[in-house]
Amino acid sequence: MTHSAPSVDAEVLESSVVDEALLLRLLRRAGRAVARPALECLEMLLDPDTPPTAKLTVLAALTYLLVPLDVIPDFIPAAGFSDDLVAMTALLGVCGRHRSEAVRMRAQRRLDRWFPLGR
Repeated sequence: MTHSAPSVDAEVLESSVVDEALLLRLLRRAGRAVARPALECLEMLLDPDTPPTAKLTVLAALTYLLVPLDVIPDFIPAAGFSDDLVAMTALLGVCGRHRSEAVRMRAQRRLDRWFPLGR
């Protein structure tokens, strides 16, 4: 007895149906929301006033979050993301203590260059 997946006809939308300019603006806004904290971390790492221990914590947390190997594999229910949560908590704590106004401003300038909104 074989079961086949139900057939679905996909409808392709014509570009005249999709407002591409609106879609581009939405994608830029979403990109900005994701990019802002990442750029603030980058600027913090580049800032000579950020203490070396804070830089090390940021690098360690980002590396742990980006490397696919985990202490507790993510597929384990409930516990799988607990180690990622610890890394995120460390990252957010360090960023909250060491993110200066100068770091925020440099990150904002870079964000505006990379994700312009006025188009």
